[in-house]
Amino acid sequence: MSDQLIAAHACDYDVAIIGLGPTGATLANLLALQGLRVLVLERDKDIFALPRAVHFDGECMRVFQTIGIADTLLPNLFVGPGMKFVNAAGKLLIDWQRPTGIGAHGWCASYKFHQPDLENALRERLASQPTVDIRLRHEVFALDETADGVQLRFEHTSCGKLGRASARYVVGCDGARSIARRFMGTELTDLQSHERWVVVDVLLDAARPDLGDFSIQYCDPARPTTYTRGPGNRRRWEIMVMPGDDAAQLTSSEWLWDKLARWITPADARLERSAVYTFHSVVANGWRRGRLLLAGDAAHQTPPFMGQGMAAGIRDASNLAWKLGAVLRGEAADTLLDSYEAERSPHVREFIETAVQLGSVIQTTHPDLANARDCEMADAIRNFVTPQPKLGPGEWRDEPSGTAGHIAPQPRLDDGELLDDRVGYRFALLARPEVLADLLREDPELRGAAERANVELVAGEHAAIREWLASLDALAVLIRPDRYVFGVARFRHELEELLQQALPRLHPESA
Repeated sequence: MSDQLIAAHACDYDVAIIGLGPTGATLANLLALQGLRVLVLERDKDIFALPRAVHFDGECMRVFQTIGIADTLLPNLFVGPGMKFVNAAGKLLIDWQRPTGIGAHGWCASYKFHQPDLENALRERLASQPTVDIRLRHEVFALDETADGVQLRFEHTSCGKLGRASARYVVGCDGARSIARRFMGTELTDLQSHERWVVVDVLLDAARPDLGDFSIQYCDPARPTTYTRGPGNRRRWEIMVMPGDDAAQLTSSEWLWDKLARWITPADARLERSAVYTFHSVVANGWRRGRLLLAGDAAHQTPPFMGQGMAAGIRDASNLAWKLGAVLRGEAADTLLDSYEAERSPHVREFIETAVQLGSVIQTTHPDLANARDCEMADAIRNFVTPQPKLGPGEWRDEPSGTAGHIAPQPRLDDGELLDDRVGYRFALLARPEVLADLLREDPELRGAAERANVELVAGEHAAIREWLASLDALAVLIRPDRYVFGVARFRHELEELLQQALPRLHPESA
């Protein structure tokens, strides 16, 4: 047995996750798909039963598809058509249309959801995973790194009993006030947007089509406000706290109904929840220290003006899970984990900086500055398109087409199956059928080597794959388990290089 495997069995778990919110539960599910031993420590007893995050995108839905909960979520989702920014006079400033049909990911571009529904689905899936140990009401208070892993110390808060466990790696998915981040000594880079808002969720008593399906950013300097539709009868307003507001009254029903009177009254709906938030914009400077890592709000926080807060944490989990699996199985050196922050930090930073820019439009409260903004934007409505950033430098091979480092599309195959379902949670080599046939004829051992290396070989006889490869003028594309493109081969020697990089790296003994 190798030293690495001996070290693995010296620890109680492969990975310990602190926090069972959407990021932690997604990461635990993706690790469980790989058969890894996972401990999840969550300080709260139950799922928070009220809304918090309300939006995720088609890329997140692919992750939920991989986990196996997409069909569970789908009946309770609302497809969002986009967002409009209007000034105090109701004039359209920014138009952000989101297509409502099935897009390149095999799903719609924008979904509105009820967070407890998602968390319940993620936890129910985890409950069926024999390698996952979930401990609720367990609060971590110490993390001690050793040569082989991390010793976690925690308290069972229902009875005060202290406990400990060891894991090869620990991931802090424990939110904005992350204890894991404090133990790592990681500081936050401030992107200079910190404003207080009141978030209020309501349940309508009857249909109100006049409120509309689009999210609206009311860029009124007297009181910036956001409206968004949720699934079913759920609606949300976010109301900016202004100078002179009485902090003690901000969540009182009288204050809230006064601010909502433009749209609804107590005769139309009931208040479900209200809370005062400071919308931060920060990125951690150091997502990994040795065997400790961060994900989700522990690593970054964004204003909500793009609806990308939770989605960023889901992307973190998707990026990190397969890399932890490769390292823990001895298929890659642990330096692979350094690519996690290198890839994800620039990606999430682009979303945060864009959200800050959009926030500067709505959060303008000085009348003269608001007038100048309106005049500047009067000549033409600004049509906004969702950013599609490339990963930062990391575990992918740059190439002239610029496709590598971006997420791959998910076509529906000729038999109706979605590509991710055909591939599973693994690497996939999509190749023109004649090219793949030649490779297998020349190297009869290739298919077996690919199976051992957990690489699915997909011949491009399916129309959608054939069309995508043709659009890239490519012989083949190698896609990672998180569905991002590792590399593109336009010529035979490039394809051989891709295979040399993929198979030995993922399974050294097959080389």
